[in-house]
Amino acid sequence: MAKKTQAVMVTTEFRGVFFGYLESIDGGTAVLTKARNCIYWSADVKGFMGLATTGPTKSCKIGPAVPRITLLNVTSVVECEEAAIKAWEASPWSM
Repeated sequence: MAKKTQAVMVTTEFRGVFFGYLESIDGGTAVLTKARNCIYWSADVKGFMGLATTGPTKSCKIGPAVPRITLLNVTSVVECEEAAIKAWEASPWSM
């Protein structure tokens, strides 16, 4: 499993897709810091796994960061590549 404070993308049972830094994980509950959510990702990302590999593009809708979030009913925790981290932190949002 991912190390503490590692950049990860988390999905939930309710189809939520979140990026942040893993503070803790216990069963189906994960706590992220500096967390953002993906409202919409475009086809050029190549699916939700692309969000962890290359990150969101300018065609995606990424919400602003919150200091800390507790996510329930976690279905996956994916370690992020460096390129993805930079793209998530840029928080693209197209109109």
